[in-house]
Amino acid sequence: MKLKKQHIALLLMAALILGFVGAFLGVRLAQPDPDPTGELADQTETSGQNSSAPPANMQKVTQSYNLIKEHYLEDVEDKQLIEGAIQGMVASLEDPYSSYMDVESMEQFNETIESSFEGIGAEVSMVNGKVTIVSPIKDSPAEEAGLRPNDQILSVDGESVDGLNLNEAVEKIRGKKGSEVVIEVQRSGVSDPFDVTLERDDIPVETVYSEVESIDGKKTGVIEITSFAENTAEHFTQQLKELEDDNIEGLVIDVRGNPGGVLSAVEGVLENFIPKDVPYVQIENPDGKKQKSYSNREEKKPYPISVLVNEGSASASEILAVAMKEVGYDVVGTKSFGKGTVQRAVPVGDDGSRIKLTFFKWLSPEGTWIHEKGVKPTVKAEQPDYYFTNPVQIEEPLTYDKNGENVKSVQVMLEGTGYDPGRTDGYFSQETEAAVESFQADNDLEVTGEVDEETAGLIETTVVERIRNGEDDLQMDKAMDVLYK
Repeated sequence: MKLKKQHIALLLMAALILGFVGAFLGVRLAQPDPDPTGELADQTETSGQNSSAPPANMQKVTQSYNLIKEHYLEDVEDKQLIEGAIQGMVASLEDPYSSYMDVESMEQFNETIESSFEGIGAEVSMVNGKVTIVSPIKDSPAEEAGLRPNDQILSVDGESVDGLNLNEAVEKIRGKKGSEVVIEVQRSGVSDPFDVTLERDDIPVETVYSEVESIDGKKTGVIEITSFAENTAEHFTQQLKELEDDNIEGLVIDVRGNPGGVLSAVEGVLENFIPKDVPYVQIENPDGKKQKSYSNREEKKPYPISVLVNEGSASASEILAVAMKEVGYDVVGTKSFGKGTVQRAVPVGDDGSRIKLTFFKWLSPEGTWIHEKGVKPTVKAEQPDYYFTNPVQIEEPLTYDKNGENVKSVQVMLEGTGYDPGRTDGYFSQETEAAVESFQADNDLEVTGEVDEETAGLIETTVVERIRNGEDDLQMDKAMDVLYK
C-alpha cells in the first residue's frame, strides 16, 4: 500500500515552534504570529530588548571589541564582530535547537513557497556537533539517494562542514533545482564514509494525504501527515471528515518520517480525538509553570485508531503519538526521535535577524517529558532488513569468494527482492553468485554472476522502488492488524 503523495521540505517558525528539529535543506521561514500562550507577545514586539539588565561584567565584551578594533593586525568590520558575538552566545547554550539567523540566512529562508521550493528534501539537526539527518522526505532526492535518519554529513562538494553551524552547513547543501551536490556521509555501522550525489529538485508543500483501504472486509482510513505546517490541521480535519462520511471502521494515522512543525497544527489535529477531560499537551515554562490545553470533545472516536511512528518522527509528531498513546490508542512502529522542547524565533535588532531560542518544554497529557527518550510504541514493528541496506560502492566488481560490507548489502537487497543469496553475512558464495545471475537474467543484463556498477545500481533501484511502492511495509501491516485485534 502506498499513499500517492509527495512530502514537503518546509520550516515554519510561526507562533510556538516545536520543530522542525533543525533545518530543512530547501526551506522558507514564515513571519511569527502572535504567541498562542500569550506569554511571548511582548518579547516579540520588543525584539527581546530590555528584558534583562546587563550583567556587571558586560564590560568585558566592550573591552574585547575595542581591543580587536584598535590592535588587531587586520581591519575587521563592526558587523563581523557583533554577529560573531551573538553567534557565540547562542552556541554557548549547547542547544542544537537554538540558533542565530543573520540577514543573509533569513533571506534564503524566506524564498517563495507558493507551489514548492527547491532543495534535496531532508531535515537536519546538529547532534553531538555533527550535521545529522533527522528525516529524509519520501519521494525527494534525499530519499531516492538512500539517505536515512542519523546519517552524518561530513562534507559538501569536497568541503568539510566540521566547525560550521547548522545554518552554514545547510547553505552549502541547498541550491537551485537541477543542480547537483555531492555530500559525504558517515553511517552508523559502516566503517568508511561514502559519497552521495543528489540532484536538487522542487519539494511540494502538501502535508496531508489520505486514502481508504479494505482490511478483512473492513473500510480502513489511512491519513499520512508529512509535517505540521500552518494549514495542516485544517486539511487533516477536512480529510478525516471525508473518510468518516465514507463510513470507515478504523483509522491509521501515519507520522513516520514527520519531523514536526507548528504547535497549533498538532493541537488542531488532536482536538479531533482527545476528550475534553484530558489535556492533549502541557507547555512548561522555565519556572515550572504548566499550561494545559484541552479540546471540546465529549468522548473518543467510536472506531479504533492506531498511530505509526519511527525514528524520524519528531517533536509535533511525538506530541500526537504520546497523547494518543496515553488515552488508550495503539502506537505502532519503532521508538521516535525524542525532542521535547519548544522554540520561538525572536527578532533581534531592526535588520531582520532573529534568534531561534528554546523557551519551553512540552509534556504529555500525563506530564511525561520524552526529550532525548522518544515515544515507545505500544506495539513494536520493524521494517524488513532490505529497507536499511547501505549504498554499494563499486570500485571493482564483487565476485565469488570476496567478502565485505558491500557484499552483505547486495545479499540483503537480493533477498528482499526475491532472490536467494544463500547467506547475508558478507561472504560472496556460489549461492550468491547464482542469485546475481538470476537477477541479471531477469533484468536483461549480461549474465556474469559478478556485481559491477550497472548491476549494483539496478539492484538498488529495484529496492528503492519496492520501498516507495509500500511493498513489505510490515509496520503498516501491523498497524492495520491491531485495529481489529
